[in-house]
Amino acid sequence: MRFGPELAARARQGWARVRRAAVPVALASVGAGGAYAIARYGLGHPKPFFAPVAAWIALGFSADRNLRRVAELAIGVAIGVLAGDQLVHRIGTGAIQVAVVLALAVLLARLLDRGDLLAVQAGVQAMIVVVLPASGAGGPVGRWLDAAVGGLVALVIAALTPQDPRRRARSVAEEAMTEIAEVLGTLAQGLRTGDPALARQALLRGRASQPVLDAWHAAAVSARQAARLSPAFRRHRDELAALVAAATLADRAMRNARVLARRAESVAGDEDVAALAEVVELARRGAQETAAALSTGAGTGAAVRTLARAAEQSDPWHLAPGGDLHVQGLVLLLRSLVVDLAETAGVEPEAARAMLPEI
Repeated sequence: MRFGPELAARARQGWARVRRAAVPVALASVGAGGAYAIARYGLGHPKPFFAPVAAWIALGFSADRNLRRVAELAIGVAIGVLAGDQLVHRIGTGAIQVAVVLALAVLLARLLDRGDLLAVQAGVQAMIVVVLPASGAGGPVGRWLDAAVGGLVALVIAALTPQDPRRRARSVAEEAMTEIAEVLGTLAQGLRTGDPALARQALLRGRASQPVLDAWHAAAVSARQAARLSPAFRRHRDELAALVAAATLADRAMRNARVLARRAESVAGDEDVAALAEVVELARRGAQETAAALSTGAGTGAAVRTLARAAEQSDPWHLAPGGDLHVQGLVLLLRSLVVDLAETAGVEPEAARAMLPEI
């Protein structure tokens, strides 16, 4: 059974997300089970619902586990449960009680801290406490104790398994640049063989790759914020700032690649167009070498040299000596793409444009 390029790209991206989430999910699951066991067998609560819930919410499945974020979530859950428990024992349950408990829990959270996560979780957990029965909770503060246990377990796990903020940002950057390289590889093959279907396939794959480019930018921004809060990782702020900038430039490069593929589809059978295949192939190699460099934080010198070769060959008069306007238009798009890729690899804008031959 053959899958279309969009479905195949989404399947690859989904599997990449599974790989990145495997360890965080395993740790969060162990934390939830451990919190349940402590509350159930250590505190003697028959149904310690909020212990595993608090641990799971605080840890989640994301690799973004800086201590401040985990603490905000854990404290938010504890505040919500405590406020809900105390008020329910005094005013009972009902629609009015839900509204009152929600407002008080969120305002209390805002009083204690400016974090939005804390306030959101306080409100959610307060509503759950009002709605759920308190049987087996172990007294008026039983559910709060369960939530506190879950939060403490989450904090211990987060402290013992510190996450380098660069790890996820690098991983998603590699995936995104690999997607760009694959799009360009398919396009180069279509130009080389004169097959417009391959150009169309490159376009579809480029469109399907947008989520991973968005994920790169989000991961890089989150990692940069985490590094600002963690003294241990502040020395990585320059690399993370570069990853944020590179994510924006890579998104621009992919947009140019999609435009190039769309234009190439209608002229893929022309003889003059085949000359572009080698330049597109060099751009593909440059993108793949950039992916390898970003994945480890290594230098992008090899990628820059490859992209410089692609730029040197991006001369519309050399690639379209007959003056074919369609081919020249493709070369102009290719020049923009190569500049974007060079900037993604760390070349300054002026230097990247200087790589191109004069027109």
